[in-house]
Parts: sequence; C-alpha cells; structure tokens
Amino acid sequence: MPLREQVRFDSDAATLAGHLFLPDRAASETGPVPGIVVAGTWTSVKEQMADRYAEELARRGFAALSFDFTGYGASEGEPRDYESPEQKVRDIRAAADFLAGHPAVSDGEFGALGVCAGAMYVSAFAAEDVRVRSLALVAPWLHDRHICEENYGGAEGIDAKKAAAVAARRRYEETGEVAYTPVVSGSNPDAAMPFDIDFYLNPERGGVAQWPNRFAVMAWPGWLDFDAVAIAPKVTAPTLLVHSEDAAIPDGARRFHDGLAGPRHFLWTEGIQFDFYDQAPQVGFAADAAAEHFARTL
Repeated sequence: MPLREQVRFDSDAATLAGHLFLPDRAASETGPVPGIVVAGTWTSVKEQMADRYAEELARRGFAALSFDFTGYGASEGEPRDYESPEQKVRDIRAAADFLAGHPAVSDGEFGALGVCAGAMYVSAFAAEDVRVRSLALVAPWLHDRHICEENYGGAEGIDAKKAAAVAARRRYEETGEVAYTPVVSGSNPDAAMPFDIDFYLNPERGGVAQWPNRFAVMAWPGWLDFDAVAIAPKVTAPTLLVHSEDAAIPDGARRFHDGLAGPRHFLWTEGIQFDFYDQAPQVGFAADAAAEHFARTL
C-alpha cells in the first residue's frame, strides 16, 4: 500500500494543505523517485479525484502530491471557493517547489497530471516552467471563447454571467460578503453546472463533506476568459491526453493536442466525464497510461 503524508506548504496567498503519496517502503528503499503534482477539476477538493490519482501513481512507483487550492478544502485563503485560474497556476508552482525539495523525489524528474479543468491549470504552469518535463491530461476540459459560448448560452449567456459577476464583485468589495451559487444543481438554472450530477451529489462518490457545493459568482470572468487552447503552442513537455468522445468537450482537447509544440499522444477510450473521476475501468486505464508515459518521458 502507498504511504500517505499530510503536508502543508506556502503559496503566495495562503498556506495549502496536501497529501503526499509515496510508494510503499519496499519500493522506496531503492531511493528517490520521480515526483508528480496532481490537480483535480474546477471547484474540487483533493478528496474528490486528486487523491485517487495521486494514490494510483504512488502504487506505480511515483511520489505524487494532491492538494487543496487556495480558498478550498483544508487550505487557507479568502474568499472561499473562488475559482481563479491564475491563482491555481500559482498554487501549482508552490506545489512543485515543495515536491521538488522533498527528499523522496529524485532531482529533475518532475511531471504533472491534471483531471478535467486541472488539465488547463497544469498546462499553463508547464508553459511557463521548464521543470515540468512531462504532462498527463485525463478527461481534459480545455476551453476557449468558442467552447465557452457553446457551453454557456452563447455570447448572451456569457455576458449575463459576467454582469452577475460584476454585481457580486461590487457587493464583496463593499460588504465583504461573497455571493454564491451551487456548483451542481438540476433545479437552479444559475448553478455553475445546472444538472443533477451523481458524482458530485452522491456521498459515496464525490459528494464529500469537505466540498460545500458552492461557486463564487464573482469568479465567472476569470473562468470564462481563460483560453487554454492558446496555451498549447507554449507547451513543449511531452504530453499525453486520455479522453473519450462521450466525455466533456473532446473537440477542445483535439484542438489543444493539435497545437502542442512538443511530443504528444492522444489515447482514446470509453466513458462519460465523471467515470474518469472515480470509476473502474476508466481510472485504472488512465493511471496505467499516465504511469507508462511518465516512466518513458521523465
């Protein structure tokens, strides 16, 4: 069984809480191993899917770090549950600094794995930090303006969300009160994901106590204006994408893949988006593929 250490490390805005998964003692006796930072989906906490992938990578011989981003879960930071792509990229840098300095991690052997929107964030980090020698993107959500319009009601829908965000920002600046909407709700059309999604609502899956199912309304502009597809030409690290035609926005993943500047490989399989968060065989398939990719490229 992998070992799990509770760790804390500083980002620029807060002290972050994480889980460092290490190979079992027998494997670790061979010396330091490659290190992997794992980033989960937007709005998520580490207990939902990042822990799962970090543990799976540790089973396959890697030191893998999952953590809560600034303002999420057990990490510090205000406002809470505020989705900021820019802050999340800075947090990944802090996680990389921590992992690179850990005695269990071999020098210079560092990669990153992102699930869903975590793929955007680790890719943005890799585009600006040469320490990232390999990337694995699982069921990646990689959007640009066109994809956002397709998923958020066109230009009018985006304008409406941004207008709500402006009002929420003004309220926060004047009163310190954060306006929230649910992340997931089939009965609330203003929810970030206005559907009843079993993964997030089922306590046996991702509906964990650490996740409050709330989205700070003032965060919409940062999310909607983040252009992941434009990042691809800046990514030179070998990159693996594991996806399904039945998962979220495969066209965005294809366009991102086509724009990559470095070695790239697209591995298609089956399953809906949420299968890749916690279900067999998708998690095992993705973890096996990522481990093989990291072993070959780190």
